[in-house]
Amino acid sequence: MPENPTRPVSGDSGTGAVVRRGRPVGDREAKRAELLKAAASVIAQEGYAQTSLRKVAQRAGCTTGAVTYYFANKEELVTAVAESRFDSFDAMLATGRTRPDIRAILERWLFRTADDPEFWPVMSQLLAHARYEPAFAAVIERRYARHRDVLASLLATGQAQGSVRDDIPADLLADQLGAIGDGWTMMFPIEPGRFTASRVQALLDAAVTLIAPPSGAHRTSGS
Repeated sequence: MPENPTRPVSGDSGTGAVVRRGRPVGDREAKRAELLKAAASVIAQEGYAQTSLRKVAQRAGCTTGAVTYYFANKEELVTAVAESRFDSFDAMLATGRTRPDIRAILERWLFRTADDPEFWPVMSQLLAHARYEPAFAAVIERRYARHRDVLASLLATGQAQGSVRDDIPADLLADQLGAIGDGWTMMFPIEPGRFTASRVQALLDAAVTLIAPPSGAHRTSGS
């Protein structure tokens, strides 16, 4: 049997037939990452509805057949984009597990938008798409839940160390901080004047104050 038999797969809109090509040459992971970057760029600039495998191929400088080697159809490609975005969230939370620095986490969260101006335009399109596609919504729900669980674990560690208030459960604090982080990243590209360097530091200080142990409070866990 040939190593890479051709078979029909979904096309740009999820309905047309495309023939999967032979194995592309070069670094598989690097090429996949390149296609995900191209897809994110198309989604950010043209929106989910206008995104197609053909446009992603054009943006990446390859053929549509090369794209279908990695992603059978548009939905599979978009799901991979979403997964890669949440992978970067996981990496953001991976540092400092022994002694979590919540302020640093929030700062990295906020400046993701400054470092990647396409970050929130892509996420907003993916979230809008999830409203109408239950299978895709399940992917978003699963990854957000994992993100909150990791953040809650970091907060619980902070509670045990006395740096985070313990009168509110860690999972509720994680939900609150998640809403703060999402709100900042959503508005950052729309209201850049609101996020001056000095005001960003003040916002971060305020967020940390909200989760800090109340002054004079007695700890209810640990000792």
